[in-house]
Amino acid sequence: MSDWLLGNEPQVRLAVFLSVFALLLAAQQWAPRRDMALGWRRLLSNVSLVVIGTLLLRIAFPVVAFGLAIRLEADGGGMAALMPDWLAIVGGVVLLDCAIYWQHRLLHKIPLLWRLHRVHHADVGFDVTTAVRFHPIEFALSMAIKLGLIALFGVPALAVLIFEILLNAGALFTHANIRLPATFERRLRWFLVTPEMHRVHHSVHKDETNSNFSFHLSLWDRLFGSYRDQPRDGHTTMQIGLHEFRDSREQTVWALLVNPFRKH
Repeated sequence: MSDWLLGNEPQVRLAVFLSVFALLLAAQQWAPRRDMALGWRRLLSNVSLVVIGTLLLRIAFPVVAFGLAIRLEADGGGMAALMPDWLAIVGGVVLLDCAIYWQHRLLHKIPLLWRLHRVHHADVGFDVTTAVRFHPIEFALSMAIKLGLIALFGVPALAVLIFEILLNAGALFTHANIRLPATFERRLRWFLVTPEMHRVHHSVHKDETNSNFSFHLSLWDRLFGSYRDQPRDGHTTMQIGLHEFRDSREQTVWALLVNPFRKH
């Protein structure tokens, strides 16, 4: 099974992404947590950014995360040479998940990086399309960091593939505008980031924006002191986005692409 996954990496990732995206789009219509009357222009802008970002990655990087892991694995060494295969795979996924937590915190902490990341936070809505709304330069920066980690620690190729699939599917889930049973959600967030937990991170209040940085495992926020349980204004009435980018003109593709280069 692992050999088949490794040999069909692009198709597997795309199939999982499209399936989860379609499923959550339908779930949002069936059981939305908040009002979703936000329009097709915003949806088009959000999806356009991921298309542009993906094209940039293909042009800027001769090899992406999975390809680098394959090459390093063929040369021997790395995590797989130091521990059993199963432990190297689990350890690789956890390592990358912890790394992306700290990357996320730095994107908020360092002003120059925040200019890139605020494109994501400038969304005045919170739904599954928000998950793909990142500036193309942030896409490239994230890939460069990921490549560095894979090269430094020798993360197994299968661990990279699993993490990439979880990253895409998990981001879609945590941004989905879906209503989960309250008891189930409270139990689930002890292990995984839920939409209810991550929505707090998209609040207009800065102290709430600077909380709940985790992508998959929620333990990082609890462990490193950045966990916030609930938004002060309540989930159905809280304001999403950034105060300075609420006008509809700020939500066009062009406005989002030039956003990091503007003075604010």
